[in-house]
Formats: sequence, C-alpha cells, structure tokens
Amino acid sequence: MSPAFDRAFAETIGHEGGFQDSPLDRGNWTGGRRGKGDLRGTKYGISAMSYPDLDIAGLTLADAKAIYRRDYWDRVSGDDLPDGVALFVFDYAVNSGVARAAMALQRIVGVADDGVIGPITLAAVNRWPARNLIGALYSERGRFYRDLSTFPVFGKGWTKRNRAVRQAALVLHPDPHAAAPKIHM
Repeated sequence: MSPAFDRAFAETIGHEGGFQDSPLDRGNWTGGRRGKGDLRGTKYGISAMSYPDLDIAGLTLADAKAIYRRDYWDRVSGDDLPDGVALFVFDYAVNSGVARAAMALQRIVGVADDGVIGPITLAAVNRWPARNLIGALYSERGRFYRDLSTFPVFGKGWTKRNRAVRQAALVLHPDPHAAAPKIHM
C-alpha cells in the first residue's frame, strides 16, 4: 500500500466508524431506498446499498481497506493525484460515490465530467495549486450536501466531516506564503 492511501484511509475510516443500521439512511438498505430490500446497515463506510450481497455486520477492517483500495482509491486515480487532493477526492468518493467525486473534480479543473479520472483530468489537475483545488472541492462538496433532502437529518455531521477532511488535506500542502513561526531565544 502507498503511504498516501494509508493516510487517506485513516482519515476516512475515522469518519465512517463502525456498524450502524439507521432505517433513515437509504444506504443501509439493500434496495438503495428506505424500506426497500433488507436493512443490513453500513460498517466502515461500506453500505448495504452498494454491496447488497456482503455480510456488512461481519465485515473486518482489513476487508474494508481492501474494498476501499480497489473500489474507491484506484477508481479515483489516488496514486496519481497530489496527496491532499487524493485524500479529499477519495473521502468524497467514499461518502458520495466515485462518479460524483470524479465529476466534481473534473468540473472544477475545466474538463469533460465523464466521471473517469484519466490523463486529461490529471493534466488539468496538475495545472492547479493543490491548496486552491482542495478549497474548490470543499466548497463544491458543501453545496452538494446542502442540496440534499436529508441535509436536515445528516447535514451537521457531513459539514463537520467536510471541514475535517479539508484540514487534513491542506496539511499535506503547506501554505508557501504563511509566516514562519517565530523562534524566541
């Protein structure tokens, strides 16, 4: 595993936590809608909606990490993005879907939003200062959350997560214009 993936996984898993099966969360249902299919829940961010045949309650952390790598990190080209951008896009993909996260990134950098982060998207990303891109992703994700009908129920947690992920991503790209700390002798 790459250090960038390990860092992103640690950040994201800290927000996803353990098992929950709130009937209000459509992701907890195998049919992807409240009351449709079986209520199997979500564990480590792995939902019954996305993985209807998986034993969610029995999922191990190692299982979740392998799924995250294969189905999220690799699909957003995490190893090819600047570390902080990769962390942010990865967390966004886990929380809201790979295509949504990829298309948000693509719209921000001004390329066709086909949901696949390939050479054209990566070239456009590399023309942006990472800190600016992280800020733009943070703003876009916040707008997306506010537009959801479930924002009154889950919005406080989503907003907190968005801020925390932005901060974790920015730490990986220090501000070159920030004043150096004063050393008193």
